[in-house]
Amino acid sequence: MSRILTLIYGVLSYAVFLAVFLYAIGFIGGFVTPTALDGPVTRPPAQALAINLGLLAVFAIQHSGMARPAFKRWWTRIVPVAAERSTYVLVSSLLLVGFFVLWEPIGGVVWQVPDGPRRLAVIGLYLFGWALLLYATFLIDHFDLFGLTQVWRRMTDQSYRAPKFHTPGLYRLVRHPLYVGWLIIFWAAPVMTVAHLIFAVMTTAYILIAIQFEERDLVTAFGQTYLDYRRRTPMLVPRLLPSSRDRDSLAHPVRTRPVGRP
Repeated sequence: MSRILTLIYGVLSYAVFLAVFLYAIGFIGGFVTPTALDGPVTRPPAQALAINLGLLAVFAIQHSGMARPAFKRWWTRIVPVAAERSTYVLVSSLLLVGFFVLWEPIGGVVWQVPDGPRRLAVIGLYLFGWALLLYATFLIDHFDLFGLTQVWRRMTDQSYRAPKFHTPGLYRLVRHPLYVGWLIIFWAAPVMTVAHLIFAVMTTAYILIAIQFEERDLVTAFGQTYLDYRRRTPMLVPRLLPSSRDRDSLAHPVRTRPVGRP
């Protein structure tokens, strides 16, 4: 019975994530969703700014804190190991729901792309960011990343086997294509309001800080293997002309364990 409940819990957590993912496309881009980053102003700017910074801080602390190995070791004393990743996904998703409901637009236009081909290009770039983000999750193992593999293997009485670290596709060009997708999403805005700019600046700062913590954990876990990967592979911006060493690494990629996951 516990295996069935764990599987149901994992599937429901993933379903919540999917709903939040789809809502986020509209929320950030300003498409059809009831709430949005750039909506009508309802509070004084100082009050709205304080609320928004608080929402961003809470999400950043949860998202990075629950991903740290030390927290996972403590947390799995309370929740089943197989449900740990699903719990992370569920808590993150529920916090985003709160974010969507409580976010306060501030008003003020920083830039606005006029109607026409340029506006369509920016919207296309925004949607490309979401496609890139989703594609990057499948490169490293989408279902493991969101907890479905873990609950399924428990259901079928199989021991969990962590995905092997490897550098497929985009991971040979940059170490964190997931974050590249997020950065495109945050900044590809045909209309950049003050609230949207604050959101983009703060989330970009969070990503740059989170990468340092994530890579510290990866170096601890994999030592010289990850140091070599980090030395030859850019963090976020791919090199236009790879060196001879880079071309050799593309031909013989390192295979250990996936990178770029929180």
